[in-house]
Amino acid sequence: MAELVYRPVVGVAKTFFKALDLKIDCKGSENIPRTGGAVLVSNHISYLDFVFNGLAALPQKRLVRFMAKESVFRHKISGPLMRGMKHIPVDRKQGDQAYAHALDSLRSGEIIGVFPEATISQSFTLKSFKTGAARLAQEAGVPLIPMAVWGTQRVWTKGHPRNFKRQHLPVTIRVGERVEAPKEQYAGAITRRLRERCQELLEAAQRAYPGRPKGPDDTWWLPAHLGGTAPTPAEVRAAEAH
Repeated sequence: MAELVYRPVVGVAKTFFKALDLKIDCKGSENIPRTGGAVLVSNHISYLDFVFNGLAALPQKRLVRFMAKESVFRHKISGPLMRGMKHIPVDRKQGDQAYAHALDSLRSGEIIGVFPEATISQSFTLKSFKTGAARLAQEAGVPLIPMAVWGTQRVWTKGHPRNFKRQHLPVTIRVGERVEAPKEQYAGAITRRLRERCQELLEAAQRAYPGRPKGPDDTWWLPAHLGGTAPTPAEVRAAEAH
């Protein structure tokens, strides 16, 4: 069936990013398989990460179906678009349904996009990974494709206003080689290996990133260990506990 919604939305996204004059540097798209199922796994630092993840698959002529929280599908604007693009709603209380939906999609040869941190990392560092992505890959008999995005937090992230001004912001995307998910291995061990790979890709994206803070008031988007003023993971956990 023709992608009556997805392809026009991709066109709109590309036009929007061009209007913002984002400098997108994407490397490793060739690691995304041209055919067959796969689980695309990324870090999560922005509300727009899924759009950039999807862009990385376009050179291979693939459209990614993302697992996203169910509330996005209830929104009057995003809801019809998300359903039209065949993304997968995740109700945290009834996760089995989303898991079964994703499994069916993988077995039919689709690429499923997963954020194993589950929520946006406000420290902009990698949080712990849930094992769902590894379990899906194991059960469907497909590879995991690790990737990382950097710079997307400067466009729109949690706790900060959207920045849709034409500021020529750079965005760096790195896609890594496939990680196998043998059925006989423990999902936790595969998840640890996957997270290590995503961490390596994140560090590579950060090293390649050409943007620098414009001044002392513009260090919020850099994690503390890179000299920025983003909260540390411990500070984020403490704030969430209150």
